[in-house]
Amino acid sequence: MPIRPLLRTLTLPLAAAALSALLAGCSAKGETEASAAQTAADEQPTLPVTRLVTRDTVLFRKYVADIQALRNVELRGRVPGFLEKIHVDEGQPVKAGQLLFSINDAPFRTQITRAQAALSSAQADTRVAELEVKQVTMLVAKNIVSDTELEVAKAKLKAAQSHVAQAQSALASARLNLSYTQVRAPFDGIIDRIPLKVGSLVDDGTLLTTVSDIRSVYAYFTVSEGEYLDYVKRHPKGVTSAESSDDVRLILADGSTYPQAGRIETVESEFDANTGSIAFRARFANPNHLLKHGATGRVQLSSEVDDALLLPQKAAFELQDKNYVFVVDQQNRLHQRHFVPRTRLAHFYLVESGLQPGDRVVYEGVQDARDGMLIRPQTVGMDSLLAPAPRHTGGGGAGAVAHAH
Repeated sequence: MPIRPLLRTLTLPLAAAALSALLAGCSAKGETEASAAQTAADEQPTLPVTRLVTRDTVLFRKYVADIQALRNVELRGRVPGFLEKIHVDEGQPVKAGQLLFSINDAPFRTQITRAQAALSSAQADTRVAELEVKQVTMLVAKNIVSDTELEVAKAKLKAAQSHVAQAQSALASARLNLSYTQVRAPFDGIIDRIPLKVGSLVDDGTLLTTVSDIRSVYAYFTVSEGEYLDYVKRHPKGVTSAESSDDVRLILADGSTYPQAGRIETVESEFDANTGSIAFRARFANPNHLLKHGATGRVQLSSEVDDALLLPQKAAFELQDKNYVFVVDQQNRLHQRHFVPRTRLAHFYLVESGLQPGDRVVYEGVQDARDGMLIRPQTVGMDSLLAPAPRHTGGGGAGAVAHAH
C-alpha cells in the first residue's frame, strides 16, 4: 500500500476527532458563560425607575397668619366720674362721631362756670389797668408825675393781661374736660366688649370698650429667607407691586377658603435674628365682617411655574447636606448625581439644576442602591406619580398642581 494514501486515510479521522473535541469545548465554554451571565442578571436587583419630565406647575405655599383689623382702638376714660349712660351694645356697628358713653358732667359744668367768672374778673382788672396807664401817661406829659409812675402802671397792665390769658386757658381746659364726658366713636367700626355698667365709677384711663375697623383686615405671616428671596426673584418690579401674579388666599380655621382674594401690601425691613424669617402683610376685603380682629388662619400663596422639572422626593437622598439621586444609564447602570432643588413641595422637589428632562432615576429603594450597580429597571410613569400630588398642606408647607405640557 502506498504511503501517501495511508497517511491521508489516517489523518482525516484524527482531524475530525480533534475538531469535534474543539467544538465540544467551545460549546461547553459558551454554555458556562451564558449560565454565568444569566446568574448575574438574576442577581441584579429590580428597582422602580421613572423618567423626569417637565410640567407647567402651580405652586401652593401656606403660612400661619395672624388676622388684625385695619384699626383697633381702645376707648378709655379721660376724666373721672360716674358712667351715666351707655348708648350702644356690644357687637354693634357704629359710625364715626357717634355717641357711645356719657359720663356725669355736672362737676365739669361747674368748672366752666367758675372759669368764666374768673375770666370776667381778669378782663375787668385789665380794663382798669388800661385806664390807669392812660391817666398816668397824661400826667407824665404834664410833668405832674414821674416816668417811674408810668412804668408801674404799665407793669400792672401786663400782669392783668397775663391773668386774662390764664383765665382763658382755664376755661378752655374746663370745656375740654366737659367734652370728655361724651365718648364718641373715632371711626366707623364694630363695638367690642363693654366691661362696665351704668353707674360704674370711671377714672382717667379706665377701659370703656374697643372699636375695630374691619371693613378690611390685615393678615400677618412670616416666611423664611430662602422663600423671601424666591419671591423677590419672581417679582422684579417689587414684592408689593400691583402687577404681582401671585394669587393670595386665606384659609380659615375650619379649613374653608375665604372667598375674597388678597394682596401683599408690605414686607418688613429686616429679618428676625432668632427665627431667620421676615414678616409679610396681606390685605383682604371684609364686606360681610366675617373676619374678626385676633382671628387666625393660613395665608396661601400660589404662583405659576412654566416647564418645571419635578423630582419625586423618594428618589432623593442626602449626603453631607447635599441632595443626590441615582441616574440610570442606557446599560441600566446606576450613577450617583448631585442636584440643587429650587424648592421642596409636599412629595416633590422642584429642580433648579443638576438634572435634565428625560433622565431616568431610581424612584424608590435608593437605600439599597450603589454607585455603579447594574439593575433591572421597573418603569413607573411620572404621570401616575403626579396624579395624587396634594393641593393643600400644613402651615409653612407647600403643594403643587402639575398640568400636562
